[in-house]
Amino acid sequence: MTQDRIPLAGVIGSPISHSRSPRLHQHWLKRYALPGYYIPMEIASADLESAVRSLPKLGFVGINVTIPHKEHIMSIVDLVSDRAALIGSVNTVIFRADGMIHGDNTDGYGFLENLRAGAPDWDPKSGPAAVIGAGGAARAILASLLDAGVPEVRLSNRTKNRADALQSEFGKRVQVYDWVQAGNMFEGAKTVVNASSLGMQGKPEMRIPLDGIERDAVVTDLVYTPLETPLLAHAKSIGCRTVDGLGMLLHQAAPGFERWFGMKPEVDEALRAAVLR
Repeated sequence: MTQDRIPLAGVIGSPISHSRSPRLHQHWLKRYALPGYYIPMEIASADLESAVRSLPKLGFVGINVTIPHKEHIMSIVDLVSDRAALIGSVNTVIFRADGMIHGDNTDGYGFLENLRAGAPDWDPKSGPAAVIGAGGAARAILASLLDAGVPEVRLSNRTKNRADALQSEFGKRVQVYDWVQAGNMFEGAKTVVNASSLGMQGKPEMRIPLDGIERDAVVTDLVYTPLETPLLAHAKSIGCRTVDGLGMLLHQAAPGFERWFGMKPEVDEALRAAVLR
């Protein structure tokens, strides 16, 4: 990239109009007075490879990738990081100066950073974690929890075979609970995570019995519309430490921004306010 070329980054998906990433990155660019733009781009699956390979020629230094391209793009990039390979998807792409396209996944990093920021005394080794959901987000959560030292992850999903597939992939530290027994996995769990879309505006309610959640658990929900989901409201009412899902979005964005624009950005209240505005 030449000195006078303004660096471009963006987010690709379909649909993309709902994405809060442009607001987030533009806030950082303005705050640090950096040259650059961050652009939302709706790209169909059939056009994904040609679009991605053309972006560096247009001045792009990298992109974020969202639904439905996070798995497909793994077959397009030249290099895949170890954590992206483990999670099975890419959400951050770096167009390197040598022409190579590097795919990474920062979802697990964002999840852990959010948890540590919202509950500073959270100790992953203190006991089991209970995780609801077995989709793409759950893969990142499982990988990060196990890597952080959680002794056991209890997993439940409406479609059990998806949870079974994750267990076979991640090993014996993952225990699968039938959906009708999902409430039982909260007993003794020190970390509780909703990695499904249950409780999100416009999605089905979470109908799992929550009375098994214990007061000393740290409870987090990846859903951030609404910011306080029914799960978090219940957990707060019994005295649990709760961490909302917006912080994961903010923290997962930071490594990409640093690689693209050359500055490590701060995740703070001003950023939250900008993204929520």
